Parts: sequence; C-alpha cells; structure tokens
Amino acid sequence: MRTQLWKGIQANVLAMPLISALLLGGPAQAQELSADALSADAIVERANLAAFYPGQDGRSQARMKIVDGQGREQTRQFTILRRTVEAGGDQQMLVFFARPSDVRGTVFRVEKKVVGDDDRWLYLPGLDLLRRISAGDKRTSFVGSHFFYEDVSGRNPADDDYVLQSDEGDLYRLEATPKDPGSVEFARYQLWIDKTDFLPRKVEYLDDKGEVYRRVSSAKIETIDGCPTVLRSKVEDLRSGGYTLMEFRGVQYDIGLPADLFGERSMRTPPSAYLK
Repeated sequence: MRTQLWKGIQANVLAMPLISALLLGGPAQAQELSADALSADAIVERANLAAFYPGQDGRSQARMKIVDGQGREQTRQFTILRRTVEAGGDQQMLVFFARPSDVRGTVFRVEKKVVGDDDRWLYLPGLDLLRRISAGDKRTSFVGSHFFYEDVSGRNPADDDYVLQSDEGDLYRLEATPKDPGSVEFARYQLWIDKTDFLPRKVEYLDDKGEVYRRVSSAKIETIDGCPTVLRSKVEDLRSGGYTLMEFRGVQYDIGLPADLFGERSMRTPPSAYLK
C-alpha cells in the first residue's frame, strides 16, 4: 500500500499484536476465506485511505527513539505537516526536525504522486543544501533510524501485487509481492489489517529465503476527530536486534494548511506559526 504504515510512518507511518512470523501457505489457506470477503485490492485501497488520508490536512508532533543492536539510544523530535491534494491521490508532506541539535532545522519534504515516483527532498541547514532523494534511495535509513524514507512518505499500492490469505478473526492477512523485485531489498511482505478501522496492525518483510527480517507494527491507536489514528509505531531490524519507536502527540486534522506552505521556501524558512 502506500504502505505507508505512518500516519506518517504517520505513518500515518506507515507507523505503523506482535506475534512470531508465520510463513504463508498455499491453497489450504485460500480455502479459509469467506464467500463475502473483500478482494485483496479493495482491502489495500481502504487501508491506504485510512492510514494516509484522514482529513484534508493534518499536523502532529513526533518523537523517535532509535536503539541499535548494542542497546545504544538516540532520539529525534519533529513536526509533521500534511496536505491532501486529492483523496487517495497526490499528497504533500513536510517534516521539520527540532531535536537534537545536530539535526535541528533539517527538513524533509515529499510530493507524493499516484502516477510515477514520489518527489522527495532533504534540506540540511548547516550546509544550506537542498538535496533531492532519488527513487533508488527511498528504501534507505530515514535520518539514522530504522524507518526508511518510503515508510515515512508511503509506498505506492500500485508497486505490488496482493493476495488475500485469510480473513478470520479481527484481521485480514495479505501477502504482497513487488512488481519490480530489483528495486527493493525484500522478496515479499505480509500485512495484517484490522477489519474495523482498516489500519495496518503489522507488516513483516521476508527475504528470498522466506525469512522475516524486518517488522513494522502499530502499538497504539486512538480515535482523534473521528479518525482512527496511529499514535505509536515501531520498526524492528530482526537481524541486528535494533529498533526505532515512533510516538505522536498533538495530532490535529483539518486545520486549513495553505497549499503554498508546501514548497521549497518553507524548507529554508520554516513556518513557525504552524509548528507550535
């Protein structure tokens, strides 16, 4: 999906029920599906809308705790501003870093597109450098965390093929396979999506040996302004033992963010009125 498990990560990270990974089976599992089950593509479409398009726009404060395999910790604090150009379609995002001092003033900007690759930029204030993030870098570390750039701005649902594996219990379970395997580091991934609010509860990435090596999960969800919202998400590197925990507060929707806010000017001159 633009599995975008944020709501920003936000996730809507796409932040973003922890059980051991189970490898997907074949026809036997397909027989578990009920006759009136939604199609895999319909589930993914609804999950994409739920995770990334609540309200016309939104603002939230976020804090990341980054823990490496040796238990060493770092933190990041930032504000996320988001504007939807068209529901389920193009979208704009700005991420303004406030702490620690070595990343203060850094800004991440996204022009998310339904057709074609998203445009992503990173502004580094110490160098007064505006750097475009290439499509080939979208699955690399986001400011030193275990989240990828693509986790933050969202993966395009059209980049993968989906199969519904099970709709028993409270969750749909799907398998996704990339249409362009050479563009990603995973062979496939599994998604668990809640049947009520359609927010992803967990995503697990498998390598070409069928082993789960990376997990993204939503640890806390609350309804804000009528929108089920991920308030805590986690990414785990199952090989190194490291993880990043993302927490959100002060989440607001439909605050009237102007379209001209989401340009290059705001990267060099942050709009303080919208960051408080």
